[in-house]
Amino acid sequence: MALQWVVLGFVAISEAMILFVLTMPGLDRLRKGMIKLSRSALQPLLTVVPFSLFLLMDMYWKYEVSPTCEGHACSTVEHLRHQRSLLKIQRNALLVLASLLFYWLIFHVTHLLVRLEQMNGQIKKLEDLD
Repeated sequence: MALQWVVLGFVAISEAMILFVLTMPGLDRLRKGMIKLSRSALQPLLTVVPFSLFLLMDMYWKYEVSPTCEGHACSTVEHLRHQRSLLKIQRNALLVLASLLFYWLIFHVTHLLVRLEQMNGQIKKLEDLD
């Protein structure tokens, strides 16, 4: 199970790095290559959506099935174990949401940058005609 979270963490980190380079000002020459890279990476990165939804369903099922630890019925060790599992669920949910958000942002930023390049090309054509 831990391997799934490691993979999702690496995907989220790579998405964040791509997004950072795409939105960083002053890297016009590098940005054209990164736009091509991100456009080619969007389709394989789309697999993060069903994978994340599967992990969310798995977390929800584990949360619903897990025994609760309330009152004097459980020892301090069981109480700490329960609290630790809740923290892991919250951390993993944050990781899933971050990877989905980064994918959505990469998709829209790439679309906007491609559209901006097209408009700049149209402006250059119109200037050449004048």
